[in-house]
Amino acid sequence: MLLETTSGEAWFCCHHEKASGEYEGAAACRAVQETDPELSPEEKRVLERKLKKERKKEERKRLREAGTAVAQKPPARRSGAELALDYLCGWAQKHQDWRFQKTRQTWLLLHMYDSDKVPDKHFSTLLAYLEGLRGRARELTVQKAEALMQELDEAGAASPDPLLLEKTQRLRQVLQLLS
Repeated sequence: MLLETTSGEAWFCCHHEKASGEYEGAAACRAVQETDPELSPEEKRVLERKLKKERKKEERKRLREAGTAVAQKPPARRSGAELALDYLCGWAQKHQDWRFQKTRQTWLLLHMYDSDKVPDKHFSTLLAYLEGLRGRARELTVQKAEALMQELDEAGAASPDPLLLEKTQRLRQVLQLLS
């Protein structure tokens, strides 16, 4: 709770007000010079963050004492697949606003042959993206594609699996584009 004194100082009290109007733990309260012109904007921001953190901590403590569990919401995290496909679509739609992200490109290069992770509707966009691939990334992609093609040719001769056929088709498209 924030209290203002007559001298212009702001007092931060991290304890609760009793029904009588007094504050518990007044000795634990400390002065905060919010109106002091000597505090820079950065110092004020740091101070505000500290006060906010203390308020949250006190609120959790109060809820714990009351027997109420604090509901923790896990942050909504998007999967690597979603982020990489959004990155690819962003490249295709807003090429001027698009920004290179190595982790997204790496994910796309690692999973481009898997139709579950990179659906067919995105694969043509990925091929267009691969046209602009330069340097070591391009060389490594070609090397890995050739090695994987040999591996699939050997495995595919034994049993014609539809998933292997699709992967082989994608490999051929990538090799044709980059070679």
